[in-house]
Amino acid sequence: MSLFDDDFYSTRVSRRIRSVGRRDVSFGKRGGGIRWTPVRMAVASSVVSALAVVLVFGAFTGFERGDHAVTAVSGVTNVGMSDNPLEKTISAAAKMRPAVVSIINEQAQPDSGSADGSGSADDGSGEGDSGLAQAALGSGFIFEKVKGKAHIITNNHVIEGAVAVKAVLSTGETLDAKVVGTDAITDLAVLEVDADHVDAVAEFGDSDGLRAGQWVMAIGNPLGLSDSLSMGIVSKTKRVIPISLSQDGNYDWEQEVIQIDASINQGNSGGPLIDLDGNVIGINSMKIAEYGVEGVGFAIPSHIAMPIVQSLLEYGKVKRPYLGVYTMDLDLYLSQQTAGAGLGGEQLPLPGEGSSSDDGSAGSAAEGDDVAPEGNDDSVMQPQGELKLPEGVDQGVIVLQAVGPAAEAGLAFNDIIVKLDNMPISSTMELRKYLYGKKEIGDEIEVTFYRDGEKRTTTFKLAEKTEE
Repeated sequence: MSLFDDDFYSTRVSRRIRSVGRRDVSFGKRGGGIRWTPVRMAVASSVVSALAVVLVFGAFTGFERGDHAVTAVSGVTNVGMSDNPLEKTISAAAKMRPAVVSIINEQAQPDSGSADGSGSADDGSGEGDSGLAQAALGSGFIFEKVKGKAHIITNNHVIEGAVAVKAVLSTGETLDAKVVGTDAITDLAVLEVDADHVDAVAEFGDSDGLRAGQWVMAIGNPLGLSDSLSMGIVSKTKRVIPISLSQDGNYDWEQEVIQIDASINQGNSGGPLIDLDGNVIGINSMKIAEYGVEGVGFAIPSHIAMPIVQSLLEYGKVKRPYLGVYTMDLDLYLSQQTAGAGLGGEQLPLPGEGSSSDDGSAGSAAEGDDVAPEGNDDSVMQPQGELKLPEGVDQGVIVLQAVGPAAEAGLAFNDIIVKLDNMPISSTMELRKYLYGKKEIGDEIEVTFYRDGEKRTTTFKLAEKTEE
């Protein structure tokens, strides 16, 4: 019996051969050749077949049979546990979970028992009229240990407004956390805790090499349920979504993110997105929270996050060029004027008139806090009267206030910026993208703008924003 039991490889003697009787089959010279009896032929055929099998499977990775290719892969019949997709999710989670922490944002709570009901913030001595209470929950992960300290990555919005921040390890131990640096533009923050009880540190993977359909896992503290896992696939490796930095509904920045369908809920923000090797390839940041929308979450790619994190570690902030203007999009202003005219000539309130954004500001800060209002609606002026513009000019940014380099260069209230260098600027978002993507601190920039219908230009050097 041979290895293959079919007609082509069979070593059985057919009936036709049997009908030959005892006729000898010989090769070579008649006198000294080997006498090929049916038994000898069977043995020889078996040996040849066995050798052929050894050669095929030992020296080649595949063979063709008929019209269908069959590939033989070395070791495929000896699959280890680490190659099992089900086991890979378990090992990846086990590798990452000890490095994941829950973040608690504590803020001062008003003293409801005070006479005026206003309360007062705790000064940290424990003797204030009000204490600190948990105001928000989020996630983070430890990515390095240096000189007795452990550093944690999380989202800026997780710790925004915090008077105190705490990190809860996977063991349940709660540590006081110090804010090393934050960046509202990329929504990233770095915290620091004592490393005495920190045993695990996250490893980073290649977020730039992600592929659509790749399995990923999100780990964090959703809804306060710490040490929670969710799993899904990469829906799109690179998605650019608009962001409203001031949370006033006006999009003034764009963020490059990884789109995933793994469940992301409140409290997941700042936690790691990992591949099946247990390496961090993203920082969970946001999701679309609308009725009827499911499985649309976003994470900041690790290759974009890490340069920001390094800057936060070194400087406590991200150094960016500073233009020195507080702006409003021209098309937004014109649409409001048009809408007001459609209401019988009643002008709709502009941002800062009757209703302010969440931070009390008007319009959009062109450099994300370049000009910080003093917390009231009158701190930044609004466009006055009818703006004088040539026919066809309907895009640009209105200067609401100029300070620093822009003020020194002569830019003033009601100027409409339409170009930076030779790049047309139609919105605050484009202004930011050009400044942060194309310019450096100390670079010269040419600003083209309209004043009272007249086109002008000015050139000056971009400065570094200093803390007020």
